Amino acid sequence: MAVPKKKVSRSRRDMRRSHDGLPSAGPNECPNCGEMKLPHHVCAACGYYDGREVVDVEAI
Repeated sequence: MAVPKKKVSRSRRDMRRSHDGLPSAGPNECPNCGEMKLPHHVCAACGYYDGREVVDVEAI
């Protein structure tokens, strides 16, 4: 069974994991109005999500 000879320091461990983080999601174009919005979010410009109106933007 493999056993580490020396303790790996927090710094060395964290430097090894520096590339493991997920990249942030870039904005996508809203299919309804064409504005840029985050994926899986309601469009702030038109209030649509997944092809249907969820928020009435004119009331706000």
